[in-house]
Amino acid sequence: MTGQSDHAEVGALLALMATRLPTVEELVGAARVMRDKVDRLELGIPADQLLDTAGTGGAPKTFNVSTAAAIVAAASGAKVAKHGNRSRTGRGSAEVLDALGVNVDAGREIQKSCMEAANVCFCFAIHHHPAAKHAMPVRKALGFPTLFNLLGPLTNPAGAGRQVMGVYRPEFVRPVAEALSRLDSVRALVMHSDEGLDEFSLGAPSTVAQVDSGKVTEYRVDPVEMGLRPTPYQQLQARDLDHAVELVKTVLSGENRGPERDIVLLNAAAAIYAADGADSLESALEVAAQSIDFGTAMQTLDNLVEASNSG
Repeated sequence: MTGQSDHAEVGALLALMATRLPTVEELVGAARVMRDKVDRLELGIPADQLLDTAGTGGAPKTFNVSTAAAIVAAASGAKVAKHGNRSRTGRGSAEVLDALGVNVDAGREIQKSCMEAANVCFCFAIHHHPAAKHAMPVRKALGFPTLFNLLGPLTNPAGAGRQVMGVYRPEFVRPVAEALSRLDSVRALVMHSDEGLDEFSLGAPSTVAQVDSGKVTEYRVDPVEMGLRPTPYQQLQARDLDHAVELVKTVLSGENRGPERDIVLLNAAAAIYAADGADSLESALEVAAQSIDFGTAMQTLDNLVEASNSG
């Protein structure tokens, strides 16, 4: 984090740590260091009211479901400090939001204006984690997920105390939830789909570890039991950036009534539930559907685009 280690040392450390599960203590310690060095975003909203939907990456990719879900959650009343970055695929949250017209490089005052106008702002990781730049060349050279994939979502620049966080391996679910509980999360849902996704999927159940003010409980979520159509994730992948943007737009506008809508609804429901916008995932699913069908979700995206470019 200070640049005093050369790339060979950083690469050796990250590669060695990737050979085993990080302990809860390692996750908490590393997250606290990154939080200490983050360029914070002050939104004037208590941290325990803020939500993030950042996942770890490193899993098969669909079409920016967590980004669309963040907008639906914001349309439903959640205060979303969406933390994100560019992706190796060229279709990360930063690229998609940029293509949708959002100014992803907006400064602090504009980010605050976005929250006031749309209940959501985008926290571009490269602008808020200057200390992480020392590890970036090494991470790119290694070419596989490292400890930093887990740490990014644990270090929201606005200090969000509520979280929906997908992880890229099932064995990370419990330790990441335990880490969040020690890092004072109010409510967090950490999940991994049996299909291998770092988000809720439609093609298989997911394992969830829920954090509630220090207590961690585990359970399973089956999309079929939630009344959703089973769809393998391969049918929900975007061909390229333009296709990803089209899918996000058509889902948010209500035009798309297919499985793309369903997977956004399921992940948005998790975000709404984490933000205390509903008392269960099932009822949160209805809230998410209404925010799309009543036009609020698309209006939220429009408000975000306008506010982010207001400077």
